[in-house]
Amino acid sequence: MNPNDIYWVNFFIFDMWQPYVDLTYRYFHNSVVIIDKYHFIRHVTWAIENVHKRIQKSMTPTLRKYYKRCRKLILTRYYKLKDEDKKACDLMLLYNDDLRKAHMLKELRYDICHNEKYSIQRKEFFEWIKNAESSDIKEFKNCAATFRHWSKEILNAFKYGLTNGVTEGFNNKIKVLKRISYGIKNFERFRTQFLEFYIHVIK
Repeated sequence: MNPNDIYWVNFFIFDMWQPYVDLTYRYFHNSVVIIDKYHFIRHVTWAIENVHKRIQKSMTPTLRKYYKRCRKLILTRYYKLKDEDKKACDLMLLYNDDLRKAHMLKELRYDICHNEKYSIQRKEFFEWIKNAESSDIKEFKNCAATFRHWSKEILNAFKYGLTNGVTEGFNNKIKVLKRISYGIKNFERFRTQFLEFYIHVIK
């Protein structure tokens, strides 16, 4: 089969694993490569969580315990917090400049994802990278480097609005089916059960 004859695959959506991208660009060069939104957003979550953990190490045991317990306040979108939780979050952010900057970068990143106009998303995406690079926060500088490396594929996610959500949903359902089928030794029975489940979902 001649790789140049393969044109019918329009989009490839996957995580940030270079071999996948290399194979796609080699054999499906007319396809659009997209990094799934979940996979690049979680890099921001990892970054702020690592900032949070780093700061906790320099705290007193009592304060460290409080910050660990209130981790959810830092990760949740600020506008979704109740008024009392916003006050608690504001107080936590006053403790450390890095944490406050990290929280701001996290909020800005999610705002970009929720904007529906691609031209604005593209502009703000590169502005976010520059802000992260100049933040002097190593966790977000690493995140910015990752985003800059995958900028073309991430911007395709904004441009086309496609994700692997449906596929991931099926994968999770298959995993659940495997768990509840524990003890079935006959592969054909398991296969039949899975196909019945799949047909039910499709309907």
